[in-house]
Amino acid sequence: MIIEMLQSLPPIGQAIAATLFTWGVTALGAAAVFTTREISPKLLDSMLGFAGGVMIAASFWSLLAPAIEHAEGGLLPAWVPACTGFLAGGIVLRLIDKVLPHLHIGFPRREAEGIRTGWQRAVLLVMAITLHNIPEGLAIGIAFGAVAAGIPSATFAGAIALALGIGLQNFPEGVAVAVPLRREGMSRIKSFWYGQLSGAVEPIAAAVGALAVISMRPLLPYALSFAAGAMIFVVVEEVIPESQRGGHTDLATMGAMLGFATMMLLDVALG
Repeated sequence: MIIEMLQSLPPIGQAIAATLFTWGVTALGAAAVFTTREISPKLLDSMLGFAGGVMIAASFWSLLAPAIEHAEGGLLPAWVPACTGFLAGGIVLRLIDKVLPHLHIGFPRREAEGIRTGWQRAVLLVMAITLHNIPEGLAIGIAFGAVAAGIPSATFAGAIALALGIGLQNFPEGVAVAVPLRREGMSRIKSFWYGQLSGAVEPIAAAVGALAVISMRPLLPYALSFAAGAMIFVVVEEVIPESQRGGHTDLATMGAMLGFATMMLLDVALG
């Protein structure tokens, strides 16, 4: 029933609906503050590793592989759009990372990155996860836009699989922002608010991604690989280091492998 309703929407509406789901899962993770003030560091590191594994798998199975397939038979070698878009995604995220004030989870306030600002620690944490969520929203929007554009390698089931995978890894992100804020003395309501707020950017990014693909179909291989590059940048620069920072490296690594396998299963089974 839900799938049929989603299929009846225009592509931009599909992308927004899918990212409202992923935003909701972020909020569900943030709601952990209503039941606990602490979370096991081992569990948190495992969940962050899982999130990283999902993003790595999604970058290849849902984005890079379709980009290469779509580029085959074009004027340029298939690797050109994939490499160009992939590197561009990383470069753009690096530029945003250098400018946007933010603070990674578990880091002291003095290690905030970006332009110096007097923003509160809570806002800086939200900005870090928001930066993380931009490529995720773009990826979902591009996936649904590719289906609407009639790309043979793009399927509605594959776009759903991508949204499900990103939704799964959004849960620990909501926990990772909200619970530390609650532990530092912030009220449950405020901790929840800041925790879920980071997911608000995903519907916006999804709408932009879907619109770009529908309007400029030849850009699809570049757009897909751009989203993949942006996601890999976030994983290497943020998610993996945070999952390893607490010293639970084996658990974080196994979490990453489980996340990769889960996203691969979703994409292959549903896509």
